[in-house]
Amino acid sequence: MSDPLNNSHTSDQSATIATAEPVKPNHHSRSTLIAAMAWLRDLMLSVLIAVLVILFLYRPVKVEGTSMMPGLLDQERLFINQFSYRFGLGDIKRGDTVVFWYPEDTTKSYIKRVIGLPGDTVAVTEGTVYVNGKKLEEDYVPSEYRDDRPYPPQTVPPNEYFVLGDHRISSNDSRAWGFVPRNYIYGKAVFVFWPLEHVGTVR
Repeated sequence: MSDPLNNSHTSDQSATIATAEPVKPNHHSRSTLIAAMAWLRDLMLSVLIAVLVILFLYRPVKVEGTSMMPGLLDQERLFINQFSYRFGLGDIKRGDTVVFWYPEDTTKSYIKRVIGLPGDTVAVTEGTVYVNGKKLEEDYVPSEYRDDRPYPPQTVPPNEYFVLGDHRISSNDSRAWGFVPRNYIYGKAVFVFWPLEHVGTVR
């Protein structure tokens, strides 16, 4: 017959062994740390991509002045596409709204609309623009913004462009200081992002 005292001792010992558990690491804290590190990594990657996009593709600029009214207003913020014209990869087309270094002071940037391409002959008569002898349809220029000052026919030299502001009465443009060299044009206006009520693509 077994000793009841020994049985009791064995039972107690078994109970002790059964209830003893090893200390486990806190998996919740570890998961939280991993998630935080992944979030920080994704945030840094997103910021890097945004910086690269802004530096090499899109760039924010501010409109100063009224020469591109009514399409663009003074103090509006917009994005310009720098990549489309960089290294000659994209063609500059008639009607494009472009940003360029002012030929008479390259510390300043202007924004105007391309009217004459290299080789075109441009003239303005009684507020109407003619390109190569044909009237240019310009529904983006309200009649009250047209300028009656004449501009005699001029042929645009190779690798240069004739530009005008949409608000012809108040615009300082190619009629006053001549043509814009191709390498001075560094961006195409594409999207207004501020103020919010004017958000949209540039026409």
